[in-house]
Amino acid sequence: MTKEREKIDFDVLFVGGGPSGLAGAIRLMQLSAKKGNMPEVALIEKGSEIGAHAMSGAILDPSALRELVPDYLEKGCPIEATVRGDEFYFLTRNRSFRLPFTPRQMKNKGFFVISLSRFTKWLSGIAEELGVNLFPGFAGKEILYASDQKTIIGIRTGDKGLDKNGLPKGNFEPGIDLSAKVTVFAEGSRGSLMQDAAKKLDVFSGKMPQIFETGIKEVIQLPKAGYFSASKGNDIHTLGYPLGLNTPGGGFIYEMKDNKVAIGFLVGLSYENAGLDPYDEFIKFKRHPLVAGIIRDGQIIEQGARTVCVGGYYTIPRLAVDGGMFVGGSASMQNIPGLKGIHASMKSAMLAAEAITEALEANCFTQEKLGRYRQLFETSWVKEEIFEGRNYSQALSKKLTAKLFHLGAQYFSKGRGIRERMRIKEDYLALKKLKVEGEDVNQNFSKKDYDGVLYVDKLTGVFLSKTVHREDQPCHIVVHDQNLCVNECFENFRSPCTRFCPGNVYEIEVEETTSRRRLKLNPSNCLHCKTCDIKDPYKNITWTCPEGGDGPGYTIV
Repeated sequence: MTKEREKIDFDVLFVGGGPSGLAGAIRLMQLSAKKGNMPEVALIEKGSEIGAHAMSGAILDPSALRELVPDYLEKGCPIEATVRGDEFYFLTRNRSFRLPFTPRQMKNKGFFVISLSRFTKWLSGIAEELGVNLFPGFAGKEILYASDQKTIIGIRTGDKGLDKNGLPKGNFEPGIDLSAKVTVFAEGSRGSLMQDAAKKLDVFSGKMPQIFETGIKEVIQLPKAGYFSASKGNDIHTLGYPLGLNTPGGGFIYEMKDNKVAIGFLVGLSYENAGLDPYDEFIKFKRHPLVAGIIRDGQIIEQGARTVCVGGYYTIPRLAVDGGMFVGGSASMQNIPGLKGIHASMKSAMLAAEAITEALEANCFTQEKLGRYRQLFETSWVKEEIFEGRNYSQALSKKLTAKLFHLGAQYFSKGRGIRERMRIKEDYLALKKLKVEGEDVNQNFSKKDYDGVLYVDKLTGVFLSKTVHREDQPCHIVVHDQNLCVNECFENFRSPCTRFCPGNVYEIEVEETTSRRRLKLNPSNCLHCKTCDIKDPYKNITWTCPEGGDGPGYTIV
């Protein structure tokens, strides 16, 4: 069965309905309205609706929002709480120590606690009012290039209605070719199209490799006002237990409306222990006496997971190519020491919109013309923020004494530290081989440690994320060599995918009669965090977009 592929032309196409894509589209329409020249602008989002795949901590520094929507309060911006004060704790196994000061980058007083899902949904309403064509449920599957194979001319959305073998079913709908003079990639962390552009156009040439953290987050409903009703601070960050100080990561707890709290834990994917399970570390964090006391008698109402790009300034790619631009998390736009990225992502796309406006006026969309975006970025306040954290993740990857030494030097030298442009390596290279006997290195929590209400296992977490995938579609997780998984990877690392995936997508099964191992995939559990694409020690896994509209269904995280 074949159907003709529909083609739609736009002036500008944004790929991704997160804060960066929406902010860029809004800013472009605002600037165009001032000039009396309204371009045709479209935005596609792979989630079933805007906000369905949006998850973050989330503390919002409103600096970019004030520039974009000065009357955001009057327009009903969905704010959960205003930060009254910060609390920063060092945790040991059974104790907590309130640190006497909070690093300046992590001082959030006056900032906002938000649900990124609700925030992006609100932004989409503003974008739509300004004339942006929004297309949720459409996944960008392929970049379209001109005949020179260097100029981006749009994207192709994924086919719908394919069976497991990739053959058309009766309800087959071919993807749509969306062409544009400028295509803006705002896919977030580890965007699949961004990876394609990186290979084809070499946009990371001369840059340090991007590195990542995996974060797991829950929103918990408490029966009554608790810890935060009596605390001056409603923004808690922790370090130490359970990771210790050699592995980057830590936890957070934020106050939300109606006796809800946002709680999460991040693990740097530069970790070395192949037996580590980020989800188990999250459960340990929740069971710490300080944390358990805050969330006591609560019930999880939503859970999710995602990766965050934390490489910093020296990992920012070339920001413009012929016909294309890169913004937000895809382009490493993150205030890493401050643990905040929403405002940085928004501002980067707003600067891109300024460059696009000039390009539309000149009717020129070359790399040189669109490169105005980089010039605007380099003279902006967001560049100053990101630049201060340029060596931060590199310092965090060091061991205890060296880590503290480098971080201290960076704090007082505004980011330079002892050595400028500290080196980092890709996360997949960090794992060390396991020396264990037997088949199983998992030290997962037994069923008695999960109550199904406040402490849940991975599969219950997937249910709480409202993740849905059509079961009979082609598997969107490509394992290039399954023999490598069950032989070399198992022997050396005991198949770490079975632990680092927060959705239990990967399992190693052993046949009773032959004792042969095989890899079982559960792609319907996928939370689209892309940890597997990043951390697999053999780069044997490639994450691609499933059918548009599939995946998590976040509403409050």
